[in-house]
Amino acid sequence: MNTKIHKKEKTLTLFKLIKHPKNPILKPNGKNKWENLAVCNPGAWYEKGTFYLLYRAAGDDEDHIIRFGLATSNDGVNFKRTSNQPVFAPSIDGPDMGGVEDARIVKFDNDFYVTYAYRPFAPGRYWTFKHDVVRLPEAGENAPLVFKNNIANSGLAITKDFKTWRRLGRITETNLDNRDVILFPEKINGKFVLLHRPKEWIGEEYGCEYPSIWITYSNDLLLWNKPSTLLLAGRSGTWEEKIGGSTPPLKTKDGWLLIYHGVEKGGQGYYRVGVALLDLDDPSKIIARDRNWIMEPEHDYEVEGFYKGCVFPTGNVIVEDTLFIYYGAADKYVGLATCSVSELLNHLKNLK
Repeated sequence: MNTKIHKKEKTLTLFKLIKHPKNPILKPNGKNKWENLAVCNPGAWYEKGTFYLLYRAAGDDEDHIIRFGLATSNDGVNFKRTSNQPVFAPSIDGPDMGGVEDARIVKFDNDFYVTYAYRPFAPGRYWTFKHDVVRLPEAGENAPLVFKNNIANSGLAITKDFKTWRRLGRITETNLDNRDVILFPEKINGKFVLLHRPKEWIGEEYGCEYPSIWITYSNDLLLWNKPSTLLLAGRSGTWEEKIGGSTPPLKTKDGWLLIYHGVEKGGQGYYRVGVALLDLDDPSKIIARDRNWIMEPEHDYEVEGFYKGCVFPTGNVIVEDTLFIYYGAADKYVGLATCSVSELLNHLKNLK
């Protein structure tokens, strides 16, 4: 897991996640039209001996409508689908009628709160378009920007069993492409905490050259109108120029463990995975950040797909001393990577 490189009397310790030999652990299901093309980017939860994956799924249709399926496991590796039908789908006539994607799961009281990205119209077969281009509707000159530009927003849904849902509504501004919206799993100093990545917040006035990770606080899970603080910015000329949050932060004895993704070439290259440690009482304070990636695309299932060269975590859980990270591979499959929590924390604390 740890590799030491000796060069000119300097020692650099690299920490890499271990990919499971059974990867990909979930694949498209040819028996169901709604998930016969792509299965990826799952939200994850572990409770009472059961692992849950709320995975993104799409069928082989021109609109590329995206839904959620549910799979469970007793060991975190071998998952079984719970239904031949989606457990959460686009609304019939609501703002998320174009598709739902990339669930992140936390729990408050007895309810699961799931943040997810959505569009008012289905994006189309995006891998056949230019970078960052989606299908646009016919719209009048005075139509809202979110409508005529088919902008991705983020919403919040609540469930007790991942089967029966209530949509609580939008939690981002309509004029921003604001995805990777992730809740911390508990209040900090009496406040809810949220990470987000507004794509348009770049330039000198924002302090970042590329889309980055921002943090904000609220007294109400549905109201996020307070100023945000830049938490992590990308680094020009590196593997992590454009960055975004990946999985819900996990509380450890040493701080909040944050897994995030970085993209090279201004957002058009490989997606890799980074890690940082945030202060328990003030998560806007970074205790440590590894300047190296801890996972990158390398296998066929991560390189050959609808995004060629992508590992994109969306779910993580800790069971005893093992960190399970569930990720989308090439926008087509679900992969699993693991590591020792104590070894990862020791690595982060020893960074200089």
